Amino acid sequence: MGRQTVRPGRLRRRLTIAFVLVAGISAGVLAGGSYLLLRQARYEASLHAAAADARYRLVLAGQFLPLTEQRRAELLTSFESSGRHVVLVSDQTWPSNPGYAPPLSDRLTTTVAAGQVGYERIDGSARLLVVGGRIPGSTAELYVITVENDVATGLEQLRNALTAGWVLVLVLAATVGHTLARRTLEPVGRASRAARAITEGLLATRLPVHGRDEFSNWAASFNEMAEALEAKIAALHRAQERERRFTADVAHELRTPVTALAAAASLLGEHLDQLPGDSRRAGELLVTDVVRLRRLVEDLMEISRLDAGQEAVAVAEVDAPALLRAIVAARGWRDRVEVGGEPLRLRTDPRRLERVLGNLIANAVRHGGGEVRVRVARAGDRVLFDVDDQGPGIPAEHLPRLFDRFHKVDPARSGGGSGLGLAIAQENARLLGGRLTVHSSPGTGTRFRLDLPYDGPHRAEPDLPDDGVGGSG
Repeated sequence: MGRQTVRPGRLRRRLTIAFVLVAGISAGVLAGGSYLLLRQARYEASLHAAAADARYRLVLAGQFLPLTEQRRAELLTSFESSGRHVVLVSDQTWPSNPGYAPPLSDRLTTTVAAGQVGYERIDGSARLLVVGGRIPGSTAELYVITVENDVATGLEQLRNALTAGWVLVLVLAATVGHTLARRTLEPVGRASRAARAITEGLLATRLPVHGRDEFSNWAASFNEMAEALEAKIAALHRAQERERRFTADVAHELRTPVTALAAAASLLGEHLDQLPGDSRRAGELLVTDVVRLRRLVEDLMEISRLDAGQEAVAVAEVDAPALLRAIVAARGWRDRVEVGGEPLRLRTDPRRLERVLGNLIANAVRHGGGEVRVRVARAGDRVLFDVDDQGPGIPAEHLPRLFDRFHKVDPARSGGGSGLGLAIAQENARLLGGRLTVHSSPGTGTRFRLDLPYDGPHRAEPDLPDDGVGGSG
């Protein structure tokens, strides 16, 4: 499974946006509420002042009764000269200033006709507050007009100031939020980089511990985990090194006696037909087991040299199809192995290539249960060797460990091998700059693929991270 890539800064961006939203909503609610409350208070204050002034004007208007034409003119002139626009309604409508003679609504005139003081606001080229009432001792009605443009202008300026302040809060919130998010998440970024460095093999990586907050405790715990991991890996490396030394020592010590034993077994094998029946069977088993023991020792010696890095690569030009045919002929597999593919030559180590292909074909012949097909083809700057068998396939639970040393599948696929063949083949494939993979599932057969660079090991990519196993191919 590939590592999921996460875009950097995503959490930081979300925290910043959340900070801005909280600050913006809070400031917006506060500014909007303040504006609405102040707007209501200003208009109520204007209405109370206008109503008081209207009652005063109604009392003054009573001094002009009876409303003859002359007295009506004096009333209108008197109020207009004092800076107050009025509308007198008797048998007709007479405004003190024709420019301030708004149409009066039925609701307002009905309220005034009932002997009450009424008001209404009229929006037009100017914002007007009209307060009306009946002149005491008369049926005439007087409507006092107040221009509220100053109130409206003041409220508009307040609204603009609050809006500008809200925008400024958003900008400040974004700046502060980004800074806080960056500083808050900085330890997380350091931990991520440290974890990536440990993944890449830098086991001595540690996090700085500052202060006594939660992030400091986290950094200390991370460092403890890294130290434990480093100690565990170091112990595993020491154990692996001891295992390799032990394997090399055992193989070296066994080499001489096993060689002598193999020579004796070979001599015994030449005279088996001269032995009686029971002795002959025991001799055959002895010769077979000595051959297996010798092969095991040779495999142990080879894998020890591979572990020690003592195996050199001698590159030469190789005729791939000819090499395959030679391997099949030398081991007597012509009747069981079909060789095919395009004619091509590549640069590689022929001895190691023969070792890898020989192991793969032998494994297919031993476990395949039918005809084995070997194909070679070129794919760009790579050369692909495919070894296919028609056997029962390999259970999925065995695939991840198939190239492990001494690993064998169930007894139905077990034979006389040492359990090191595929491990040796994989190590040799890496030396050649290639990779060895397997694709198999029960009932479909198995395919081993050797992928090599066409122009020699120096063109290969080192140690790919793939585990080399797969499902049906």
